[in-house]
Amino acid sequence: MAILVLAIFNFHPATATGDDRAEALRALIDDGRYAAAAAGARQLLSDTIAAADDDSLRIAGIMDLLVESLWRGGKARQAETYDLAQRAVAIRERRFGPDHLEVASALTAAGNVLLARNNHDAARPLLERALKIREQHLGPDDPVLAMTLTPLGNLLRAKADYAAARPLLESALSIREKVFGPDHLDVASSVANLGTLLGDLGDYAGARLAYERALSIREKALRPDHPLVAASCDNLAQVLRVTGDYAGARTASERALAIREKSLAPDDPAIANSLQNLGLALRGLGFYSEAKTLYERAAAIREKALGPEDPEFALAINNLANLLRDMGDYAAARPLYERALAIREKALGPDHPDLANTLDNFALLLENAGDYVTARRFFERALDIRERKYGPEHASVAIALWSLAGVVEREGDFAAFAQALRARTRCLGTRGGTAPLRCRHGAERPRRGDGRDGRPRRGAPDLRTRTCDP
Repeated sequence: MAILVLAIFNFHPATATGDDRAEALRALIDDGRYAAAAAGARQLLSDTIAAADDDSLRIAGIMDLLVESLWRGGKARQAETYDLAQRAVAIRERRFGPDHLEVASALTAAGNVLLARNNHDAARPLLERALKIREQHLGPDDPVLAMTLTPLGNLLRAKADYAAARPLLESALSIREKVFGPDHLDVASSVANLGTLLGDLGDYAGARLAYERALSIREKALRPDHPLVAASCDNLAQVLRVTGDYAGARTASERALAIREKSLAPDDPAIANSLQNLGLALRGLGFYSEAKTLYERAAAIREKALGPEDPEFALAINNLANLLRDMGDYAAARPLYERALAIREKALGPDHPDLANTLDNFALLLENAGDYVTARRFFERALDIRERKYGPEHASVAIALWSLAGVVEREGDFAAFAQALRARTRCLGTRGGTAPLRCRHGAERPRRGDGRDGRPRRGAPDLRTRTCDP
């Protein structure tokens, strides 16, 4: 199929119309050949302008294809990508006015670019405006509506506004299943997005089922090395790791990495995602040296591609710091935690769950190093964020209470220790859980090594999933 599609661009303009070439570009994007699509879109745009085609809507449509091929191909942060998206919006607003469906389409494309840049505050008004336009003109079951519900839901999930994100993602899935049936690629995207939300909420069983379903649909419909297959493998690897299947996570991550290294530039941020997931699986299996190499490469790619203040870079150095801490290199881990904490607080705000993850991880280092006072303060702040974001019965709250119990016992504050464990028991009572260990005082004690036998307590990596689908 790709050979036939590419052949169109070798035809003389007299034998291949602009519409033919636009259809070929759409086929390339759908086939995951984003670099080829971008090259073809640039050429078509140049040819259209050179032919003095005054149909600005045709030009806007070609810009849409170029923008989509760029952001799907990891080039959202290039200045050209958003500039083209803005120009496409302006062309349609001049032609149709501010409330036309064509404008909504361009606004959604621009919002997708900003979302891929993690610029959530700028993306949100564009996507909300697009959704309002589409809701005014379309029926509640129109699949075009789902094209804006999806990125807006993903944006709200990224901001940890799960209560607002969930109905949008569920609506998009419902629309697509009703219109397209259960095995359509758009359904797979919606299922994957809902799986990511479930993972963030601690429903790992639900997330796994969703990821497995999305992967199954994509494997049947796409070539085996399609970028969306790699994305599904990465998603599945994350939930397998969280639930303790490190061997399964390793296999899925290795498959994702192989696909991406074959088709992407070596410094593409998507490769960093797979490197990080594989590193996390190897860390869980005890291969620290191999994991460290992967973490360092992932961090270098993200810093270069996304910048030193991006939350994705903070995630990379947070996980590298976790590994260094577990290896006993506290001097190297501490500045990485401090940097990750500063980036996340600045970029995400003081109440985001990602910030709580770094606080918790950093606190474990401080506890292992004997700074119980600061460790307790960080654990308490992380617990407060999670209780306010998730409610008192969430799994992450139980984990945070367990961590807090460990440090207050070390401080000798046995009243606070008992209180934390009672709260954790209440939390687990609504969810089930494994039988706790007993510490020397006869009370429950975290399963992680408590440090008294020379083995430091070890924390989990940052578990929040990242991959989302348009």
